[in-house]
Amino acid sequence: MSDKTPPRNSLSYRDAGVDIDAGDALVRDIGPDAARTRRAGADVALGGFGGLFDLKAAGFDDPILVAATDGVGTKLELARAVGRYRGLGIDLVAMCVNDLIAQGAVPLFFLDYFATGKLERAIAAEVVAGIADGCVECEAALIGGETAEMPGVYPDGGFDLAGFAVGAAERGTLLSRGMPQEGDVAIALPSSGVHANGFSLVRKIIDVTGTSLDDRIDGLDLPLGEALLEPTRIYHHGTRAAHAAGHVTGICHVTGGGLVENPPRVFGEDLSLAIDCTSWTLPPIFSWLSRKGGIEAGEMARTFNCGIGLLIFTSEDSAGSCLSALRDGPEPDAWIAGRLSARGDGPAVVFSGQESWSTAS
Repeated sequence: MSDKTPPRNSLSYRDAGVDIDAGDALVRDIGPDAARTRRAGADVALGGFGGLFDLKAAGFDDPILVAATDGVGTKLELARAVGRYRGLGIDLVAMCVNDLIAQGAVPLFFLDYFATGKLERAIAAEVVAGIADGCVECEAALIGGETAEMPGVYPDGGFDLAGFAVGAAERGTLLSRGMPQEGDVAIALPSSGVHANGFSLVRKIIDVTGTSLDDRIDGLDLPLGEALLEPTRIYHHGTRAAHAAGHVTGICHVTGGGLVENPPRVFGEDLSLAIDCTSWTLPPIFSWLSRKGGIEAGEMARTFNCGIGLLIFTSEDSAGSCLSALRDGPEPDAWIAGRLSARGDGPAVVFSGQESWSTAS
């Protein structure tokens, strides 16, 4: 018996909401950005099934690989509201690479994942251009990535980002928890702002106070939205200078958990870090958040970096040379923010002078 079902109209992937041609065009768009991240060990040719990296060509004899992955959180939503996306790419690289740096590794290569409901080529290309900016800053190659168009999973105009970085260090040179000792000094490297953590609270403050992202706040030359989108700093060159100048015992990337939860990831449970909050001035963006949100100093320190993006622990004997190398080189505003001592029964991080943050507000 013949099938009398009426023929259906022919469907394509585009009819389902996925534009293969737009994806192919994006690959062509980002080719020049990937090319400018070329480095020894990678030719960054896009289009294969996987990215290649030659460790021997990169100069390693007996390397240990270190991998990290991260995203940029709800900073994405703020970028959408302001309409500026390039800095998100730098954030993505920084959040991954700074974690590699904290292990004592040198960044080698990076891959990205961009997922969206409907691909907007201009936005995606702007993000990837920022990723390339970050890779150039830390001398890593952008060797591949994935663009996923998933209608129905993400709302119109919505997208998400993930980054994957791999670095390496010669065997025996990696940093590990417990290397910092009593008496070691903590050298602080300044953040560029909120970086890419705590934005759910930032957006809540903006929402409940009815603040416009175009508003100007005291101490900042940029509108609020642009100041909040300032990209995360990448500390590759600073940490290289520190390693070359002194005996680095630990590195702490101040991310989610702020100054309370991140430092103890570096030193042993028998030690406590005393942070002198009068050793720096709370940056205006954090003063504004504290004041507008009515956030207490303890909560600020547990949520935000509060002006410190990275802590470098070094022996007291090496602190002077390390600090000089930083200040004379890539980190002119580095300063000594604290010191390790025996912990006893107290907390792992002790703050003094936090009242100075309220006066800064």
